[in-house]
Amino acid sequence: MNTQVPEAFMAGITRWQNAFNQQDAKGCAEQYQADTIMHARPFGTFTGRNEIQAFWQNIIDSGYNNVQYQNTTWEKKNDKCYILRSQWTMNKAFGVVHEEHWGFCRK
Repeated sequence: MNTQVPEAFMAGITRWQNAFNQQDAKGCAEQYQADTIMHARPFGTFTGRNEIQAFWQNIIDSGYNNVQYQNTTWEKKNDKCYILRSQWTMNKAFGVVHEEHWGFCRK
């Protein structure tokens, strides 16, 4: 379900993709809230920007690049929370974003 996604969220995912494709792990991590908990299966759970940056740096250092999104949808949960779902591909892998929260989605 695509809705009127706030421009800040659309710009944020574009900034993340651009940072990754420029091999900038810090730029990737900056797109997350400071206290984000990221579940990246099968790699593990990463809490906060420092751990998230280290995760992306390891992925980049392993030769992964050129991430592209396909079939991206946004679901509005409430006025402050949207869920992104997408398929993705890159040079050495492919996968799915199952539920990426944008905004203030805490219960």
